Amino acid sequence: MINKTSLFIILILGFIAISNCFYLPGIAPKEFQDGEPVPLKVNKMVSAITQLPYEYYSLNFCKPPKVKLSAENLGEILLGDKIENSLYKLEARNTETCKVLCVQPNKPKHLKEFETRIREEYRINWIVDNLPAATRKIMVDTAGHKTKILEVGFPLGYVNSANVAYLNNHVSMKIIYHMSEDQDYSGLRIVGFEVEPQSIEHEAFDSKNPTAYPKTCLQPRGGQVIDGSIDHNLNITYTYGVVWEYNADIKWSSRWDIYFTMTDTQIHWFAIVNSFMIVLFLTGMVAMIMMRTVHADFRRYREMDNQEDKQEETGWKLVHGDVFRPPSYRSFLAVCVGSGMQVFGMTIVTLIFALLGFLSPANRGGLMTAVLVLYVFMGLFAGYFSTRLYKIMKGTSWRRNAVITSVFFPSIIFVIFFILNIFLGFEDSSGYVHFGILLGILLLWFGISIPLAFFGSYLGFKKPPPDNPVRTNQIPRQIPDQVWYMKPYISILMGGILPFGAIFIELFFILTSIWQHQFYYMFGFLFIVFVILVLTCAEITVVMCYFQLCSEDYHWWWRSFLTSGASAFYMFLYAIFYFFSKLHINSFVSVLLYFGYTVIMTIIFFLLTGSVGFYSCYFFIRKIYDNIKVA
Repeated sequence: MINKTSLFIILILGFIAISNCFYLPGIAPKEFQDGEPVPLKVNKMVSAITQLPYEYYSLNFCKPPKVKLSAENLGEILLGDKIENSLYKLEARNTETCKVLCVQPNKPKHLKEFETRIREEYRINWIVDNLPAATRKIMVDTAGHKTKILEVGFPLGYVNSANVAYLNNHVSMKIIYHMSEDQDYSGLRIVGFEVEPQSIEHEAFDSKNPTAYPKTCLQPRGGQVIDGSIDHNLNITYTYGVVWEYNADIKWSSRWDIYFTMTDTQIHWFAIVNSFMIVLFLTGMVAMIMMRTVHADFRRYREMDNQEDKQEETGWKLVHGDVFRPPSYRSFLAVCVGSGMQVFGMTIVTLIFALLGFLSPANRGGLMTAVLVLYVFMGLFAGYFSTRLYKIMKGTSWRRNAVITSVFFPSIIFVIFFILNIFLGFEDSSGYVHFGILLGILLLWFGISIPLAFFGSYLGFKKPPPDNPVRTNQIPRQIPDQVWYMKPYISILMGGILPFGAIFIELFFILTSIWQHQFYYMFGFLFIVFVILVLTCAEITVVMCYFQLCSEDYHWWWRSFLTSGASAFYMFLYAIFYFFSKLHINSFVSVLLYFGYTVIMTIIFFLLTGSVGFYSCYFFIRKIYDNIKVA
């Protein structure tokens, strides 16, 4: 009773801590009165070519006298967000035709930096009332229908056909607002923020007059050329215009909807539904075949048991005396399965919170924070399942097993992240995580995750293991030669194809959201795909395990984990294909970042799918051997 009470208290405290990381969109709107200042904040610059985020003021933009960094959560820090104040002055419903921000002197090194970032296709991110700035684009689908979509951020500049770089030094901002028709609130609520950048080579003007602005702002003659090879200073004039537009159709609660209009929407939905139907059909066929085959085995074995002259045992019943023989490297298998259940629990809870709307993109870094915090608290699951399995496999050094469970895979992930972080530091990227934050992550690990893993291990060790349905012989049975398609490596690679087939289409959109800096919001479909993945891992592992036992090979422990876990191998191959077919990364650090994070995702996916397959096979074997009589 004490153990259950303690476990309940820990879970409640964990839920309270996690709930502080979430934000429910739509509960805290802000109203602005006419003429009230509306802050415009700047965020990191990103590029799909380099994958290296940089602070906005890492370039020589117009900077306020005192730059103030907004409070950030752990997820924002890990993602490289740097939200800071700016010189832009916006006032509610006050239109500005053209206003000078500043005339910024630039040294040759500044121009060189600008040109480099322009050629690397960096995009600027601004924020007004928690809405990201976006540029409007027209998307044409396969049927020729045109749809207006918003692309987050706007380009720093562009390179023309003559290979000349231009800086976008003028922005036309359109702020869309909504007002209550029923007088539910006073003032206006911002429901849209669009930016149209432009490159203008401004002429001279009276800079001493605060209301003066260059005529080229309204009648542009040419673009602002950026040439990093010049050896003299260059003054660049930055200007902006603001238009306020009333929209009665967009409510504050739905203002993010237009950001979620993705390209290839019809293809996305069709592919998801098509994948669902195919996998559902395959799993149904597999389940039907398994039920009929196993029931036929049960019937045949019962008929043999009722005969006076019993025939020699055949099939999977023949290895009943070895099927529960502990495998080699039992401790490491327990560590893998326990770590997989930790990832499984984290994924389930994260998806539930996402489905409920707690992980909206409006809460920047919320998803990353939730994943990290949940992974820390799910250390309880890792310790419990690892030690319990270790004890089932006749292991005795549960403390040693608990230590390995709590540090092995987290150490691998942390070392990879630490190495990547060093390279980010050398590049002066905003994605660099400072030592204090790393120390805080280590404190979460050693102060919460490891103690929870030990507590879970204690609970798993104290609980008596279940009795095996059949006895294990003292002398191992010799395994006959296997046909080529039942060789371990062949069957494992074959088993990983179907689970990967269940998720590879959704994987494309996830990779696109990560590396192309787009919003991912289809958590409903992601949850369906996750359920399909779990069912597919369970089905294919049970089938391959059954065929393995029928061929008198009782080494199923590791095989069951690796069969479904092999889908991570195909995931890694697909990530390589995506790298060469969709991205244009060429620098060493950017390539290192891509494959470093890909390895982390592959390890996590391997543990998740492997643990699902293992427990499916384990319960299947216990069930079938519990239904036969052994002399």
